[in-house]
Amino acid sequence: MYLLALLFSVSFQSGQSSIACTVTAGGAPVVGAEIRVSGRTYMTDARGEVRIDVTPGPLDLTIVKEGFAPVTTTVTVAAGQQQAVAIELEKPPTIEESVTVSATRTDKRLEDQPMRVEVLDREEIEEKQLMTPGDIVMMLNEMGGLRVQATSPSLGAASVRVQGMRGRYTRFLSDGLPLFGEAVGGLGLLQIPPTDLGQVEVIKGVASALYGAGALAGVVNLISRRPGNEPIREALVNRTTRGGTDAVLFAAQPLTGMWSGSLLVGGHWQEKNDVDDDGWADLAGYSRAVVRPRIFWDNHAGQSLFATSGITWERRRGGTTAGRVLAATNQPFTESLNTARVDGGVVAQALVAGQYVVMARASATRQRHHHELGETIEHDMHDTFFGEVAVRGHRGAHTCVGGMAYERDAFEPADVPAYAYTYSVPGAFVQDDVDVSRWLAVSASGRADAHDRFGTFVSPRASIFVHRPAWNSRVSVGSGFFAPTPLTEETEAAGLTRLVIARPLTAERGRSASWDVTRTAGPLNVTGTLFRYDLAHPVVVDRSRYTLSNLPADTVITGAEAVATLRRVPFSVTATYTFARSREGVGADRSDVALTPRHSAGVIAMWQRENRGRVGVESYLTGRQRLDDNPYLSESAAYVLFGGLVEQRIGKLRVFVNAENLGNVRQTDWSPVLRTIRAVDGRWTVDAWAPLDGRVLNGGVRVAF
Repeated sequence: MYLLALLFSVSFQSGQSSIACTVTAGGAPVVGAEIRVSGRTYMTDARGEVRIDVTPGPLDLTIVKEGFAPVTTTVTVAAGQQQAVAIELEKPPTIEESVTVSATRTDKRLEDQPMRVEVLDREEIEEKQLMTPGDIVMMLNEMGGLRVQATSPSLGAASVRVQGMRGRYTRFLSDGLPLFGEAVGGLGLLQIPPTDLGQVEVIKGVASALYGAGALAGVVNLISRRPGNEPIREALVNRTTRGGTDAVLFAAQPLTGMWSGSLLVGGHWQEKNDVDDDGWADLAGYSRAVVRPRIFWDNHAGQSLFATSGITWERRRGGTTAGRVLAATNQPFTESLNTARVDGGVVAQALVAGQYVVMARASATRQRHHHELGETIEHDMHDTFFGEVAVRGHRGAHTCVGGMAYERDAFEPADVPAYAYTYSVPGAFVQDDVDVSRWLAVSASGRADAHDRFGTFVSPRASIFVHRPAWNSRVSVGSGFFAPTPLTEETEAAGLTRLVIARPLTAERGRSASWDVTRTAGPLNVTGTLFRYDLAHPVVVDRSRYTLSNLPADTVITGAEAVATLRRVPFSVTATYTFARSREGVGADRSDVALTPRHSAGVIAMWQRENRGRVGVESYLTGRQRLDDNPYLSESAAYVLFGGLVEQRIGKLRVFVNAENLGNVRQTDWSPVLRTIRAVDGRWTVDAWAPLDGRVLNGGVRVAF
């Protein structure tokens, strides 16, 4: 009934009254401002004006324009009269209030979202960029509830675990597109540079209702850095004490008329390091090149186009170091992985009938791997195609989105063809965000996916948002599914040649629930969250036999998360704590999920002046973890890491020095990384549960020209 009303309401309006609305900012007309009245949306023209036919009587007008604080006003229009309305927009009082979130599809401001979304802005991205200019791992690891877990000590791969969930359950997107593939492996995160990112959005909890399979733990959406009115040209050169080098160039500028563009070019190199002198590389060597151009078009009247493409090439080497051999075999052992990835995507948007926003997205990715694990060599090709069309409309208190999507995921391992698969998944989704009152909002969404291998799945999600001047609270519940593949954290590290899948895998189903409360008192902001995940019959690897199968029982994760931020310019302090109790197994064999600490915490303190520089210190605690298939320990030790950052601005130059792990904590302080006997999966190393490279200093220079 609501959709019928939304489509036909215009036909039943009556009366000859109208509103002549003029929108300005600083005395200048505002082009492309949205005027929402009586369930319809109108756009201002080049003079900042729009004429709207309305029904006589009192009317509420809401004026929205990105970068400005929204304005709502009430106007009473007499029958047969034209009412002139002048609106002056102002910049929001704080940066946070102007943040617009796209991961939820409604493009609302951050503080208006019924669904909780955590955002890293450009300033925070720049800070993390100085620590690891070549990848986004450090940036994600410092967000509350997110933990980067090393998955391959030999090659340095790492995955992101959201609130204790395994890394493969997190969906990574770039501007809403799966440019890095359907499931981003551990090395994929190490191949995404942060320089051209403008914002990072994180949704925790099952998000299949928004993005289908692959989002049981949540979604990380990487938003590209948009060109401004003035050209941007930046170069960064970085060098580490472990022989790492990064050289990055970023340029963005207006082109002609409504066109603008950006270009990222990066080269990254790392020398092979044997830190503990046992003949095995604790830090893999690599050479990587990344090129990513982007094109933007915007006519400031509701129509826009964004196109992106990327090329990534990497050669990574681990195993024994030059001239060294394994004591158990008296032979050298080489582990390597070559990656070549090409991707492209487009996002288009148009305003139809003055009130509906039609959005279309499409992307394609092709990735080739050449993996060498001693005497075993594997080649594979992974293709992903994605397409989506959606319509968004406003009517009164409702913001409604509906659309259709199609995804195709094909994996071709040339040397182990038995594990090849091709999944085709058409789907349809709807979402309705309702502003019930000034203090209450509700979001309900649902999606149906017709998987060609595992059948049809319906994934609902709902959120309730209560917001008051000094505090707010959200409750979210959702369910979804995950289409199993032979690609896991373990098989990415050890390969597929030795893997055994005795029985066909079945789809994994998951549910999540969370409740968070945020309190704001002046410069202090505190958020507490309770969460729970239930994963039915998860697909796991039995390391003792190197078999992959569905567990007969569930994985249950319960926990709590706390984040406190104190901002008083030029100082800011952020403290985080996460408790995650992740259990799986049957009966007496039920135990904690390996490599999932129950306790983790962090503190970051920063002093910053835009024209002078910044000074920061940080400390992180990682609690004890259960270890799987480790001949030396069944449980890890807890450890604390310290670090610091100094950046000084000198004209157009920014000189920086960063220190990681100043206490020189290394896993080999407790037990060896090398095994005395080769594991069933073919590896000679145990899992990495603490840093292997020890203390690392890096420094460099950023220059704007």
